[in-house]
Amino acid sequence: MSIMKRVRDISVATLNEMLEQAEDPVKLIDRYLYSQKEQIDESERLYMQCLNHAQGLRQQLTAAEQMRDKREQQALIALKAGEEAVAKLALQEKMLHEEKAEQYRGLYEDSKNAILELQDQLNQLKADYQEVAAKRSYYQARLETLRLQQQLNARMAGRQTGDTPRMFARLEDKVSDMEMEAKTLREIRQAGRDFLYTAGAAVQSALDVEMEKLKSKLEKEGWDKS
Repeated sequence: MSIMKRVRDISVATLNEMLEQAEDPVKLIDRYLYSQKEQIDESERLYMQCLNHAQGLRQQLTAAEQMRDKREQQALIALKAGEEAVAKLALQEKMLHEEKAEQYRGLYEDSKNAILELQDQLNQLKADYQEVAAKRSYYQARLETLRLQQQLNARMAGRQTGDTPRMFARLEDKVSDMEMEAKTLREIRQAGRDFLYTAGAAVQSALDVEMEKLKSKLEKEGWDKS
């Protein structure tokens, strides 16, 4: 496992632990994303440097191979011409360029392997960045939901919805009192009318008695009621 991979694993694990304890996970994620973005930028710059270096090694390798082949052809031409000493000199230079080509070939292969490893790590860093960015959106949505819920709770608390049953209970009591008052007044009025009727009948009865007394008195005096 490379050092960058270990650092990445530690960072992600640390982030998960910190998120569980953070009061504001969005700010924590923003700081982590900022740090990750810097690491990605540095890795991309290193990746481009490695590419340029590998390209330079490739050019050195190609140049050495071309000179090796050229000196070999020159040695053949000199040998055919009977210039054996010249042919040896050409072969000697051919061997030097061949050794140089082998050296650059090794460096170039090592450079290609390093580039492939760095490219994998860079892709993983970018994938991690996207994953954490998605978590940021999720936590931001959760916090927004919580904020709206708190506003809704505050609005509902201001309306005092819990007093509604008591409000109707008080209204019911008031209406009942008004109905009782009206019923009592009706009963009082009815009792008054009954009293007046009863009183009128008694007066009429007394008047009839007095009338009979008066008639009896007149009859005693010789009054003829016919």
